[in-house]
Amino acid sequence: MPALGNLTRRLGHHRWFGAAARLLVPADRVVGRLTRGRVVALGLIPSLVITTTGRRSGVPRSNPLLYVPDGDAYVVIGSNWGQQHQPGWAMNLLARPEAEVDVRGRRVAVRAELATGAERDRLWTLLITEWPAYRTYVKRAGGREIRVFRLVPAGRGGPGGAGDR
Repeated sequence: MPALGNLTRRLGHHRWFGAAARLLVPADRVVGRLTRGRVVALGLIPSLVITTTGRRSGVPRSNPLLYVPDGDAYVVIGSNWGQQHQPGWAMNLLARPEAEVDVRGRRVAVRAELATGAERDRLWTLLITEWPAYRTYVKRAGGREIRVFRLVPAGRGGPGGAGDR
């Protein structure tokens, strides 16, 4: 499947790809839930399912996301396929940084850290190496800075955590 993954990465720059992918997200959520995170994004790119708590509703919300590993943490980006507005899951993390991720069939409680400065730059490089279309998404979003989160397993890393990164 590496060739298909490479094709997907090239197609990711096209506006129609983002529109089509947004339409498939509900189906991807179902597949992710049924496989407990083992199959997301058709297994073409490293993906997880994040479950956040709705900032207004208090209801759990699950979304499939591309991620890159960073030590024992997961790095995700609130690109929203290059739309002008932030995705709901990112706003939920800002309001309540505790979440859960399903990664390759493993459920992990995490705490989201919003990356800034040099740390954001480092993580951005990891993200665009995996999904170069993020550069295109920034242009589509009018040049606004897209939020980058580091999802640290609960009880480790970050401020007040019980370990080092």
